[in-house]
This record gives sequence, structure tokens and C-alpha cells, in this order.
Amino acid sequence: MRDDEEDVEGSGLSRRDFLKVGGISLTVPLVIGHRVVKAAGADVKVFGPNKVPIELTINGKKMSASVEPRVTLLEAMRHELDLTGAKRVCDRATCGACTVIVDGKAVYSCTVLAIEAQGRAITTVEGLMTGDKLHPVQQAFVDNDAQQCGFCTPGFVVASKAFLDKNPHPTPEEVKRGLGGNLCRCGTYMGVRAAVQQAAGAQKGGRRNG
Repeated sequence: MRDDEEDVEGSGLSRRDFLKVGGISLTVPLVIGHRVVKAAGADVKVFGPNKVPIELTINGKKMSASVEPRVTLLEAMRHELDLTGAKRVCDRATCGACTVIVDGKAVYSCTVLAIEAQGRAITTVEGLMTGDKLHPVQQAFVDNDAQQCGFCTPGFVVASKAFLDKNPHPTPEEVKRGLGGNLCRCGTYMGVRAAVQQAAGAQKGGRRNG
């Protein structure tokens, strides 16, 4: 047997075949199920790189998909579950266009792995309407012309909803700070802030919307 045909560490592959497939046998799954490794003294499950089944609770509904462990919540929603409201713009946790609410907190869905979002309550812009009726925040965005190109709008709407849930009667300065994690390349900040103030006015007296 020539050098390039020698068995590679008992793998059953010749060196030539090993090089052809980049050192990976394509006929054998790399990982079956999950491995458990120690991290900071705790057992941590390690999945991948093959697809694994997941179940997400989005807008009150159970949804299932099979994704690679590296897939983000944003990618799973857009490509596997046909929920395209959250937008992929910067993909760097900077612009806020992909904002969703997870367990009551506004988060960038491009920074959360889909596999880690299991068992959590996820709300997207698609889940804010009641039947054919817009959520007060959505209606306020329409009333105040708080959108132009539209890429940032779903993220702003969801972030505004999460902000008002925590601070139902904000001052203008609190609105400005509270939405500081969302960017609008069209510069419609004045309209957005006016929309939030309008939505806040609709729930004075302790009445909550949605």
C-alpha cells in the first residue's frame, strides 16, 4: 500500500480518501444525540452539527422545526416557521430590527440560538394584533407616520410594546432612552416617540393594552 493509501488511524479511510472529504467521513454521523461536557463545573449538553428537533412557543402557539444547533431564533422564525416580521438587517445585535419579546423582555433574536429559546414565551410583531384589530402601539405608529422604508418598524413596534409593559406612563426622555437599542436609518425618531406617547396615553389609569 502506498503512503497515500495507508489507513488513517484505524478510520477505514485511506489518506487519499481522507483528504478528499476534508478529514471527515461523510457516511457516518459526526454526532448522535448530544455529548455532555464540563463547563465551569457544570454538565453542559453539546449538540451538533446535525439538525435536531426543537419546539418553540411563539405567540401562544407550539411550533416545531428541525434546525442545526448554530441556527439563531431569527433564522428559525424566518426560514423554518414563516414568521418574517422580525427583520435581518445588521445581524450584529446593533440595529434592533429583529427585536422580539422573550419571557417579557425585548431581545435581539439574532443573538439567541433557537435551541436555547425552547420553553420560553416568545412574542413577535405578528402576535400583537387581536383578530383584525391592530394593537394600540401598531395603530399609533400608523397614526403618527412612524415608518418609512419599514425595515426597522417591526422591531420598533415590539420594543415599544415591551417598553410600555414595563413603563406604562413614560416621560419623553424615558421614551428616548428606552428605545435607544433600536435604530432607524430613515430617521423617523420623532414619529416613533410620538407613537409611543400616544400608545401610553391610551392606557392611562392603569389599563394595559395586550
